[in-house]
Amino acid sequence: MIIIQTQEQFDLEVLKAEKPVMVDFYADWCGPCKALAPLLSDLDQEAEGYLIAKVNVDNLPELAQEYRVASIPTILIFRDGACTQRSVGLVSREELIGLIS
Repeated sequence: MIIIQTQEQFDLEVLKAEKPVMVDFYADWCGPCKALAPLLSDLDQEAEGYLIAKVNVDNLPELAQEYRVASIPTILIFRDGACTQRSVGLVSREELIGLIS
């Protein structure tokens, strides 16, 4: 799992990635975010053909604002440098797989 620390890292690891990237916008204090974390960790272990990244909205508020993240957790799917799908709130494993498939 990729932990995004800077805008530059986001550009390199998400926008320029050769594979689709599932990006979790979260905060450490967010209950639903904590509930989603183990699902993302499991998917990361099984990931074939895609990557998973996490962005802490408290550390990178400009990035969250740029992608109009108003509620967390928000999952964005990036393909070829563009956001192609969005999911807001706690979702099931099946829904996460559906987003990235």
